Amino acid sequence: QVQLVESGGGLVQPGGSLRLSCVDSGFTSFNYVMNWHRQAPGKELELVADITSTGTITWYADSVKGRFTISRDNAKRTLYLQMNNLKPEDTAVYYCHRDYGNYWGQGTQVTVSS
Repeated sequence: QVQLVESGGGLVQPGGSLRLSCVDSGFTSFNYVMNWHRQAPGKELELVADITSTGTITWYADSVKGRFTISRDNAKRTLYLQMNNLKPEDTAVYYCHRDYGNYWGQGTQVTVSS
């Protein structure tokens, strides 16, 4: 069983930072490709960042490149997304996702506003 639980969202001013966490509380292996997606109001789901099972290779959408960092701690079964220099257009519900088996978390709201 896989259960992904996100945390760390909230309200932040433009230019601020947040760190999202996603814990896999299941009993299967955590060593799979993981990624973060987001969905803004009225927009389609967008892939934000991706990381391989060992964490050695990452990928970012152009819209967040240089501002967001995806990482993971396999021993803690946790995926992270460090978000710096946040912009109002980053406002969305953020979801963690495991490719293998297509598992999704419940989402965490990030709002960037002054």
